[in-house]
Amino acid sequence: MTVIDPETQAGWAPETEEDEDDMPLSTRLSIADTLTLGNAICGFMAVYFTTTGVLIPHLTGNEDGGMARHSAAMAVILMLLASVFDLFDGLVARKLRASAMGAELDNLSDLISFGLAPAYFVVTWGMVALQEAHQRVSLVAAVVVLLAVVLRLARFSCVTLRDGIFQGMPSPFGALTVVAIVLLELPFLPTLLAIIGVAWLMVSRVEYPKPRGRLAVAMLSWIVLSMGMLAAWALDAPGGQLLLQTGCSLQVVLGAMIPLFATARRVNTFRDNRRESRAESRAAQLP
Repeated sequence: MTVIDPETQAGWAPETEEDEDDMPLSTRLSIADTLTLGNAICGFMAVYFTTTGVLIPHLTGNEDGGMARHSAAMAVILMLLASVFDLFDGLVARKLRASAMGAELDNLSDLISFGLAPAYFVVTWGMVALQEAHQRVSLVAAVVVLLAVVLRLARFSCVTLRDGIFQGMPSPFGALTVVAIVLLELPFLPTLLAIIGVAWLMVSRVEYPKPRGRLAVAMLSWIVLSMGMLAAWALDAPGGQLLLQTGCSLQVVLGAMIPLFATARRVNTFRDNRRESRAESRAAQLP
């Protein structure tokens, strides 16, 4: 047992000025962290607009098609804006300084914007657009989407991959694909299967390229174009419904084609490696 003299306070180490200066650094936000927090705010506001503009009017019997359309479009636009923040926070973190909290903030924000928000959108779709018998099934689909994002983000923090690729569909792309499937207003069973398929792709081992360089520019251009399509649909502009259907269809096609191309590339690489190994073994057997 250590006895401390109250006069000398032996055994007590006072904090130094260096410690006081070092401690706040771990909690000081960088510019990249500010963009990440913008991502989280967009995800929360997407849930807000889905609730106040779509779900509550349906539950209270005060449905207005225009208001529901406007709120649904606003919720999706906010998810798109969250993906813009997610795209730029990584770029800024690489170019400038990243704080010690950066990776954790990014995962938590992605969970809100690309896990909770799209899953809540699916639940609302089930309650508003479907028969009562299908509502519980839509809830299960929403839970599957949420768990897929949780597992994907957890794996991303634990697994080290080669530079330039993601393993599994990135959560922003997956969230926007899920929302696009809902907005297409397909029959219940195809919609359900497509949503579960996207959730599976997010936790799969299919490799996706990271959005850098020209790919990042193309992705940003597609997001801006999608926002324009949603705005035209929300304002009931001429051809707005057709633009929305076209944009959602392209999003779903991209979500389906990228895994096919990635799988074909892996198969071709495997075949090339086998041919090379066979050629080397034959060369080794020659006298």
